Amino acid sequence: MKFTIITHVNHVQDSNQYFGYAPYIREMNIWLKYVDEVTIVAPLIKRNPSVIDIDYQHDKINFIKVPNFNITNFKSITASLFKFPVLCLKIFCAMKSADHIHLRCPGNMGLLGTFIQIFFPHKTKTAKYAGNWDPKSKQPWTYNLQKYILNNTFLTKNMQVLVYGVWENQSKNIKSFFTATYSESEKKIIKKTSLNSEIHFVFVGSLVLGKNPLYAVKLIEELIKKTSKVTLELYGEGPERPVLESYIQENQLENHVILKGNQNQDVVKTAYQKSHFVILPSKSEGWPKAIAEGMFWGCVPIASKVSCVPFMLDHNNRGVLLEMDLEKDIIQIEKVLDDEKKFFSKSELARNWSQQYTTDVFELEIKKLLIK
Repeated sequence: MKFTIITHVNHVQDSNQYFGYAPYIREMNIWLKYVDEVTIVAPLIKRNPSVIDIDYQHDKINFIKVPNFNITNFKSITASLFKFPVLCLKIFCAMKSADHIHLRCPGNMGLLGTFIQIFFPHKTKTAKYAGNWDPKSKQPWTYNLQKYILNNTFLTKNMQVLVYGVWENQSKNIKSFFTATYSESEKKIIKKTSLNSEIHFVFVGSLVLGKNPLYAVKLIEELIKKTSKVTLELYGEGPERPVLESYIQENQLENHVILKGNQNQDVVKTAYQKSHFVILPSKSEGWPKAIAEGMFWGCVPIASKVSCVPFMLDHNNRGVLLEMDLEKDIIQIEKVLDDEKKFFSKSELARNWSQQYTTDVFELEIKKLLIK
């Protein structure tokens, strides 16, 4: 099978290997177990692989480099217009030679891919929509356009669109799905320490406005006023780091809030295992891996009510859904901190739910999509 991936993910090359953001590549490597050849149409940038990059595991890769582009404002749209003919031609040719077309959405490349796949109604196709599929959510018009085309059975044929959550009034194209990080062999019970000792919170994600790391820090700051035994570790990098550093210093939180930077999967895994809570007050998500990963190790999740997060947390039964109101959210968290029995109950429910979604189960579902 000739498998073609259209993605906006930035890649880097080292010798004859292609690297990219580890969670994405790790997932794609599962898909690639069941294909003979793979063509990747994606941006290729000049830098060395970082600690959060890994490489594709396949011995027959054809990489088609395309320029980066965005359409966020008039200036960028104008600049991108000159790139579109070459971009569209490369995507079209890659799709024409493919047995299976795979789109990664939402994203700029995914947007072009959703249009161009219309010309190949008889080819087998899948799309992984990794963002928020909630039809009622406010999203950029480019995201809504991708969703409309993918959901439309007249424009999009022979396609299975993998989305997070279960939503009403969707076409036959739409398939509720999930993602996974850990295997069946990794499943084990991590006994959390008592809340009478130090209480550990962890944040994992890019330090960007959309992930709202500052709100996580402010929650911890409020909790510190009640008890000094609270700590928060933040794993990730991004443009919000200087803002966080200034806030931590100005409010003398250095002993309680620690910026750990980008770390590999094993370091983050250890952080989840020692933490009591995983926190993500994000403005938009698909299936937030940080939440599912923390739950896998018994962390009680604290997350905003976006996308399928209410389903993941079973509407507060196995976690805390944030109202994004500091005073109200502190009250919610304190109710769990003050009731250790409630904490351990939520921790167990979180672990049992998340450990259903292993990479073994994920691979079986991917295999069904590719082998018929």
